[in-house]
Amino acid sequence: MMHIRRAVTLAVVGTALLSASALAAQQADEQQQQRDTQALVELVEAVAAGTEPTPADVSLQWGGNHFMKGADGATYIPFTLGVDPAQLTGGAALYIRAVNRDAAPAADPAAAVEYPWDDINFLDVGQDGTVARAMVLPPGEYEVFVAIKEQGQAEAGAGLLRRDITVPDFSELSMSTVLIGNIEPLAAPLNADQQKENPYTFGQMRVTVAAGSKLRKAGELQMLFWIYGTGQRNNKPDVTIEYSFHRQTADGEEYFNKTPPQTLNASTLPPQFNVATDQLPGMLFVPLASFPVGEYRLEIKLTDTISGETLTTDANFTVEA
Repeated sequence: MMHIRRAVTLAVVGTALLSASALAAQQADEQQQQRDTQALVELVEAVAAGTEPTPADVSLQWGGNHFMKGADGATYIPFTLGVDPAQLTGGAALYIRAVNRDAAPAADPAAAVEYPWDDINFLDVGQDGTVARAMVLPPGEYEVFVAIKEQGQAEAGAGLLRRDITVPDFSELSMSTVLIGNIEPLAAPLNADQQKENPYTFGQMRVTVAAGSKLRKAGELQMLFWIYGTGQRNNKPDVTIEYSFHRQTADGEEYFNKTPPQTLNASTLPPQFNVATDQLPGMLFVPLASFPVGEYRLEIKLTDTISGETLTTDANFTVEA
């Protein structure tokens, strides 16, 4: 995590091998990034304090987010934003801050505030206007601020959105948010910079989330989630997953079909799998040719045979022609 107030004061070091012109250009770029960062930090603070209205010169929309278990009890939260690229003629500066709604007031109001998440990004917005990033937060209630402006333009307009999120606790039997989209393998894991730009990449597997969970009838439903807090025997879980599809009709919901149950245990998992250290995934691939166009609810029922606990969640999607 990057703490913005400290990042703004970083000096340029290790530049002895740079030419004078290259060094000057680098210093100018970093100084401009510091100004952009400061402008966005001050904007968020002013809007949060109610001393400035929320700017809307740049259209900024929350596309959606997902929750999955991270390290040390925290939750990994990849999310997408929708930006109007026509309103940004150059690169963009994007600032993200999460504020804990349950945090006690600071003992010293004059002390610098450190937020649970506080990050600056400098990026180019593609023609489709989609930007993906991630946060890592402990379970709890948060207000998220996202602010954007054109990079390097002091008088450029800005956009800002506020979003309340409840970050779940995965310490007991639970499932991550269900990811629906295109799942593709990668030849190798991404480096840190690539991962930041592609937060829906998990090891050597990348998910392109389907906008609005809308899928083509000629394609297939590809789904991924993770299971936490199961019992274990000899480091292996014993879990059964049942999937049943329900179709939305003019007369209400009706049962459509189901798939054979999936079993995750010592006989189906790799020999080296250890439930204490490895993530336990649930995956489903279903061709949609037999699905009439319309809206569906997929009921996912998880049974932990060892503990006897059950858990049910839903995933909604739409089949289009």
